[in-house]
Amino acid sequence: MTTTRTAPLIRTELPGPRAREVLDRDLAVTSRSLPRAYPLVPRRGRGCVIEDVDGNLFLDFNAGIAVNSTGHAHPGVVAAIREQSGELLHYSASDFYLPIYSRMCRALADTAPIDGPVRVFLTNSGAEAVEGALKLVRHATGRPYVISFFGAFHGRSYGAVTLTASKAKYHKGFGPLLPGVVHAPYGSDATFDHIENVLFRHQVPADEVAAVFVEPIQGEGGYLVPPPGWLARLRELCDRHGILLVADEVQSGAGRTGKMWAIEHTGVRPDVLISAKGLASGLPLGAFLARAELMESWGAGAHGSTYGGSPVPCAAGLATLAAIEEEGLLANATAVGDRLLTGLRALRARHPGLVVDVRGVGLMIGVEFDTAEHAEAVQQEAFERGLLVLECGESSIRLSPPLVVTAEEADTALRLFADAVDAVAG
Repeated sequence: MTTTRTAPLIRTELPGPRAREVLDRDLAVTSRSLPRAYPLVPRRGRGCVIEDVDGNLFLDFNAGIAVNSTGHAHPGVVAAIREQSGELLHYSASDFYLPIYSRMCRALADTAPIDGPVRVFLTNSGAEAVEGALKLVRHATGRPYVISFFGAFHGRSYGAVTLTASKAKYHKGFGPLLPGVVHAPYGSDATFDHIENVLFRHQVPADEVAAVFVEPIQGEGGYLVPPPGWLARLRELCDRHGILLVADEVQSGAGRTGKMWAIEHTGVRPDVLISAKGLASGLPLGAFLARAELMESWGAGAHGSTYGGSPVPCAAGLATLAAIEEEGLLANATAVGDRLLTGLRALRARHPGLVVDVRGVGLMIGVEFDTAEHAEAVQQEAFERGLLVLECGESSIRLSPPLVVTAEEADTALRLFADAVDAVAG
């Protein structure tokens, strides 16, 4: 594949002729529920570059929705996948003892910002990890209720989508949803007044709440960063009422913010932590980590998974964790993230009526526009210039490149994004 220095390189109209063939086939056979953002038809990738089926090269600043943490086709990850594929593709860890399963669990447990010994359950996805964590907190506490937040996105399976409250469309047509879930405002003083004086007074007794599920930085809800001290106040509220704190780090974890877990920026220690997306650099692997005594509260058969923690995703996960540590990707995420934030804030100063906010930590950056229509238009203009970004929230665009992104690629992305914003402003 052509080196990353040539990206972007747009050779055809978008979508190109081969891409249109794929679009026609896709339209005829796939579920209409898939919310495609723009007509990208990827063929292969390397680092921060995606090549489509027509040979166009794009600079990838969404990383497959924050999944390809070590970039596309990272040599160490690819080598680990190849080696494991030649040995054993699958055997169920729910019923047998896969050596690589416990190795992956140990590697994750060693990173956990959780007090005391930690146990780990591996899944295929973030939604599965959320479902497992939801079962665990109810079982371990014997309490029926859980609290989530407006703006939250925890997945689309039934329990996960009940916790989700980023957009009403995710609930439309699927009721009744899971009972026992209530929501509160995110990231403000209003959070605590609502929980104490509305929820606990009128809806759910505090001593019947099993857990609070929270994204340390909201992802699909708009890349929203809570103010300093907010998560600490939430931890104190949970401790006061004997409630477990569950950190959903499906999008914010695996090094995206410059620390392994976003909650580490706050010093807050959760009881349960959920991970997926960037955990295996593109292969399906999720996990929920918990204080050991919580997972010791349930017995054999209480939860399981045929494919969760299968050998090949575990191999990719171990290689991903190794690359994050050995290649200094946390420091790179911090440095390049700061560079991007500086450039984007300068862009906001040029277009204060159009760009209303720039926020983020590390390589988890949100740019909010005045309207949803303008955000969508900027996303499309960026695509046509060879920059892949993705909307989130009601009127924001997320920039979440692979952790291997270089300063040169960041500068190119800033130029392309500025050109897209200028086009919409004009």
